[in-house]
Amino acid sequence: MLAVADLRVNYGRVPALHGISLNVNEGEAVALVGPNGAGKTTTLSAIFGLVRPEGGTIVFEGGSLLGLTPESIVRKGLALVPEGRHIFGTLTVAENLKLGATARKQRQLGGEIEQTLERFPALAHYYGSSAGTLSGGEQQQLAIARALLSRPRLLLLDEPSLGLAPLVIDTVFDALHELRQEGVTILLVEQNATRAVEFADRAYILRSGLMAHSGTTEEMRALEDFETLYLGV
Repeated sequence: MLAVADLRVNYGRVPALHGISLNVNEGEAVALVGPNGAGKTTTLSAIFGLVRPEGGTIVFEGGSLLGLTPESIVRKGLALVPEGRHIFGTLTVAENLKLGATARKQRQLGGEIEQTLERFPALAHYYGSSAGTLSGGEQQQLAIARALLSRPRLLLLDEPSLGLAPLVIDTVFDALHELRQEGVTILLVEQNATRAVEFADRAYILRSGLMAHSGTTEEMRALEDFETLYLGV
C-alpha cells in the first residue's frame, strides 16, 4: 500500500533522514519507534507532504506522493493525526469533526458522525462545547475522530500517547485496536516503544535518521539488545 524508498530529508544543511526505506501493507499496523530526534516525525511529515524530501520515493497505492499538497494527499486516502493534536480550540467539537470531511465530495455525514460519537462517547458529551475545554485525552480522541471522518485507507499517527496519563493512554490504544479489527491500515509513531511494538504487526527502529532495525512483533520481542537499538546506547 505504502512504499518509502531511500528517503532523504534535510533541514537547511542539516540532514534529518539518511535514505530510509519502509513499507506498509494493506490491513497492517506498523510502528516506527526511536529516541527523540531520530527522524520519526520528519518521516510522517514527508509522507504527508509537509516537508520536501531531498531524494527518494514515496508511493501510495501505485502513485507517487512527491510534490503533492497535504490536501491532495488526503484526497488520495491518507490522514494524519499530528503530534500535539492541533485541534481548533475555539471551535466546537462538532465543528472540528466536520472539518475532517472537508476534502470529501460527499458531505452527508450524519450517520458517520453518530458512529464516531459511539466510538468516542466523551465527544458526544461535549459535542456542542468548545474543543479547547477538553482534557488532553479527549482532545486526542477528537483528533483521531476528525482524521477518521476523511475515510482514510491509511491512518498516520504521531505520538498519540504523548503527555497523557496511563489510563487515558489505555483508552486511546483501545480505540486503535478497534480500528485495526475494522481493517484500517495504520502507521504509528510512538514514544512508548514497548507499547507500540506490542500493538503493531511489524516495527522499524529509527535512530539518528537511519534505520537501525526492522522486524515483526515477535522478532522485536526476541531481541536481547532492543533497548540498545532503540536508545542508541
